[in-house]
Amino acid sequence: MRYIVGYTDTPSGEDALNLAVRLARSMQRSLDIVIVLRSEARATLVPVDAGYEKYLHQAAEEWLHHALTLVPRDMDVQGHIVYAESFAQGLLDASRDLEGRMIIVGAARGGLLGRFTIGSVANALLHSAVVPVALAPEGSHAEVGLEGISRVTVAVGTRSGAKELVDAGILAARGAGVPLRLVSLVALDSDGVDTPPEVRARAEEHAAETVAYAAEHLPDDIEVTVLTASGNRIEDAVAALEWDPGEVVFVGSSRLAQPRQIFLGTTAAKMLRELPVPMVVVPRDSILTVED
Repeated sequence: MRYIVGYTDTPSGEDALNLAVRLARSMQRSLDIVIVLRSEARATLVPVDAGYEKYLHQAAEEWLHHALTLVPRDMDVQGHIVYAESFAQGLLDASRDLEGRMIIVGAARGGLLGRFTIGSVANALLHSAVVPVALAPEGSHAEVGLEGISRVTVAVGTRSGAKELVDAGILAARGAGVPLRLVSLVALDSDGVDTPPEVRARAEEHAAETVAYAAEHLPDDIEVTVLTASGNRIEDAVAALEWDPGEVVFVGSSRLAQPRQIFLGTTAAKMLRELPVPMVVVPRDSILTVED
């Protein structure tokens, strides 16, 4: 199984590569570094400059060589230069052709250090990918001491699809051999200033049901914890949680997504504003299960 990382010779590209290495190492996956160039067949009124196209390809080869030197030598990694109409389309095509099981990209620049700003590439992937998409916060390349992931957190709600999302989290925690944390976001559905007691009770009940489901599929050597997050705003609840620098958080797609396709929902989008760790968005009705 292979992971696809969209690389550019920028800090954002290094963020993505750092996260990709951590995920691939933890999950014992192979890694494909993909650089996307604009398609030579693109429609244009300006004649293509063959010299410029050659220069750009040579530059991409140098960027790819540099990226490969950043990957630990004991990892199975390959580099690719692909042509497409857009960076996002090139990654989608590469994921299909290489049978990738995840796409990893960096956040756009300009946000707070350690936080997300969704750029055009990530936005396109989050509304069209059929495999999980991992987003690396700005500044991830500076986390040189992190060799893998330390914990998997799954943010679950009351809507349909929670079981599939938990399955994906279980698969990741089992593959990496790290603890699993289930966070119930039911209380965050309330628009009130204070969380009503009945809403909190419903959140706790839902969290108990979710962890019971997970316990049926977890091997004995995986530690699992469950808690309920609440706050006046979703961002407040996320900020109040304790986050380990080495963990990743799994979230599901909006109910508006097509089957086995990603569509970033409102709750996940709000989480991104405050989340200090990488986020993995799992497609609706994901084919990933605990039996994989």
